[in-house]
Amino acid sequence: MEIQYVYQKKRSEFGRQCMFSDKGPDLIDNYPSNKKFLHEYILRDPVHQGTQFSVQQAEHQLNTMRAEYVNNSMCHVEGGWPKDVNTADEEQTKRYRRKIEKDEGYTHTMMQLCRNMENCILQNNAINIYQQYYTDVEPTPLIDKSSARTVNVYQDQYSITRPVTHISWSPDGGTKLAVTHCNLSFQAVVVNESKHSFIWEVENPNVPLIVLKPPTASVCLEYNQKDTNSLVSGQLNGQVAVWDIRRGSEPVELSVVEQSHRDPVHNVLWINSKSGSEFFSSSTDGQVKWWDVRKLSEPLETLVLEPNKNQEDQVISNAMGASCLEYEATIPTRFMVGTEHGVVISCNRKGKTPQEKMVSKFACHLGPVLALERNPAYLKNFLTIGDWTAKIWSEDCKESCIMWTNFHKAMLTDGAWSPTRYSVFFTTRTDGILDVWDILQQQKQASVGVKVCDEALRTLRTHDLGRLVAVGNKKGTTYLVEFSENLASSNKNDKALLTAMFERETRREKILEARNRELRLKHRVRSSTILDDQKEKEPSEIAFVDSYVVSAETEFYQIIKEETKDTKAEEEETIEPDVVPVHEEPEPEPEPEPEPEPEPPKPEPKPKESKKKKK
Repeated sequence: MEIQYVYQKKRSEFGRQCMFSDKGPDLIDNYPSNKKFLHEYILRDPVHQGTQFSVQQAEHQLNTMRAEYVNNSMCHVEGGWPKDVNTADEEQTKRYRRKIEKDEGYTHTMMQLCRNMENCILQNNAINIYQQYYTDVEPTPLIDKSSARTVNVYQDQYSITRPVTHISWSPDGGTKLAVTHCNLSFQAVVVNESKHSFIWEVENPNVPLIVLKPPTASVCLEYNQKDTNSLVSGQLNGQVAVWDIRRGSEPVELSVVEQSHRDPVHNVLWINSKSGSEFFSSSTDGQVKWWDVRKLSEPLETLVLEPNKNQEDQVISNAMGASCLEYEATIPTRFMVGTEHGVVISCNRKGKTPQEKMVSKFACHLGPVLALERNPAYLKNFLTIGDWTAKIWSEDCKESCIMWTNFHKAMLTDGAWSPTRYSVFFTTRTDGILDVWDILQQQKQASVGVKVCDEALRTLRTHDLGRLVAVGNKKGTTYLVEFSENLASSNKNDKALLTAMFERETRREKILEARNRELRLKHRVRSSTILDDQKEKEPSEIAFVDSYVVSAETEFYQIIKEETKDTKAEEEETIEPDVVPVHEEPEPEPEPEPEPEPEPPKPEPKPKESKKKKK
């Protein structure tokens, strides 16, 4: 609907003309001010009522003419192109480029520009762009400096201190710390030695929150990730115990001695099950047992760590003792066991026979494997700690590790990955030093080395946030160490770089393994061929290679030689009187009887010649 309307009207219809004249104002009424009402006036502030005196309009707008600006650009990556040339079409750009190069103006212009460009090129080559003009200026560090500090110290509450054997963080954000103390020295009997373990509040290092009182000393203690009040521990006598801190400091359940391990239980880990009540344990007796908290009278399943044996032929006395245990909740049926022989066994619980359960083996260290943990981001790669080195392995490479550290002067005792920065792992040493390794920065030496104490460090455990690490020594003291932010946070490119590094090293080891297998096969074929040829030529020398056989054979031939020599001498003595009467000429009497001439050398006996032929 239009708001304007045009109508026409004749001049005669306008009416009479209006005649206007000027006139002064007329006063209609006057109200002078009254000062008496001045004191009664109240100023209202603020005023909540508004008044609009202008005429209300249905629609009203006011606008001015404005200038409109447009931004236009041109792609100058390879020079300006006309609009009719599609830069994405390679053939079209080539045709246009050839067309321009044939132009006479192009050649003339390039000849003029090349002189100046050549001068600039020669000038740039003559200038050292890396020259340091100011020697006093300190260069900007490319990597943030790493630092560490000791936050709290938790000590054993008894005069006879015991080594720290295991540390566990509570799943409620790491507000509590469970620490076990146990003397694992062989046949160590200490009078009045305590068997207690402690649960500490992180903020209160003076008095433990709870004192756990087991019947025998606890070697390891682990929190249930689904229940902050439930714990499970492995005892020195081979039993496993279940704890509920709401019900006191005594264990709630204990396994039967007859069904338990025969040696101390070094590791217990909870299993990611539906009920949240299953866990498994390992010991140096060579057994891995699965348990249920609701029924500790007997284990659910038992695995004897004796590879290459049937279940009927397995003997516990021949099994390899388990020194450490690894379990990842994202792959619930698989786990890894580190043994006292330096071998890591990769296992699958779904297998029916021992051969199917123990899938593969890795010869990792010269001594026991003291720590074993998968990388939190790359589950195929795992870290092992043993003897004097730390090694990183890949499940695809069975014969050798993909990365390793140099041999240290002091033995390594424990190690763990950082849960937040995937390229960082920690190691503890017997000289009291805690090393931090960042394999993206350097592999030859540790990024940070912290001298925590003078005693040997035994165990460590990292916090879920990555900055805190709890470390225990052999004197029973637990140290809480905090690291700088750059050791706990990852950059946006760290994961891609670490992935490329692991893949590159794994590929290199696979190539080396294939080459070694090829060389071993060639050597085996060559040695078997040479051995067959030697057996055909000299069967006696090749057949009797044992030293006992050779000595017996030599002694036998010596006896035969001596007996043959004696027999030959006796035969010559019996033949000599029969030969003398054959000569009938008598000997002259006046001449004295000549002395018998020495016998000529006897020929070698026939058995000796047969011996040479035999050889």
